[in-house]
Amino acid sequence: MSTFLFAVFPYLAMAVFVVGMIWRYKYDKFGWTTRSSQLYESKLLRIGSPLFHYGILMAVVGHAMGLVIPKGWTDAMGIDQHTYHLVAVIGGVTAGLMVTIGFIILVFRRRTVKTVFNATTVNDKVMYLVLGLNIFFGMWNTISTALGDEHFYNYREGVSVWFRSIFMAQPNVEAIAMAGTPIQFQVHAVLSFLLIMIWPFTRLVHVFSAPVQYLARPYIVYRSKGDTGQRPTPSRAPQGTWKSPTASKR
Repeated sequence: MSTFLFAVFPYLAMAVFVVGMIWRYKYDKFGWTTRSSQLYESKLLRIGSPLFHYGILMAVVGHAMGLVIPKGWTDAMGIDQHTYHLVAVIGGVTAGLMVTIGFIILVFRRRTVKTVFNATTVNDKVMYLVLGLNIFFGMWNTISTALGDEHFYNYREGVSVWFRSIFMAQPNVEAIAMAGTPIQFQVHAVLSFLLIMIWPFTRLVHVFSAPVQYLARPYIVYRSKGDTGQRPTPSRAPQGTWKSPTASKR
């Protein structure tokens, strides 16, 4: 089971992600959307959406620093483990609280506002469940790390080593499954790849629709039907007199 979860499943999830994204873009371009529900309710959305999305951005940066950058690199730069642990805990707790609070507000809004709930598909419900569990275990990891000292569990010597080994095509199962890694870290890792697997079939595809071309878009010109686009000739009626539209047409 450890071999399947930490050596086979990540590649299976990434393969489904790539093929699914290509399929979705080719056959469901009109469905490539967030299915925005702002028209149905905007007060809660105005609070929950920024909290959730900015928190996610912070969490992605934090995960990149913790999983991608080896411990030896930060040691070589003179960043000791205590300093790194302090920065990671402060950033992780801040991002985690933002994501958690924003997610709770968005789910509460989607469940209590009838029109928003009616627009929720089965795929969305599955996605919210997986995402919610992933956030829960991620917060559990963050809090357990924050309450312990730097000797509690150093994920940079376990989870991070396994994560990098996946992308080097040499999955190191022992680094995560047989190195005393707490169960919440293992579940969080599996749920993360499960979320990647179902990604192409949910509204999460909008992440890859950044409107970069919007910055260089041409101006939109509105004109009435039948307008030739030429500027109208100004009227030369004497000052102080009134010129009727009917007379001008004649």
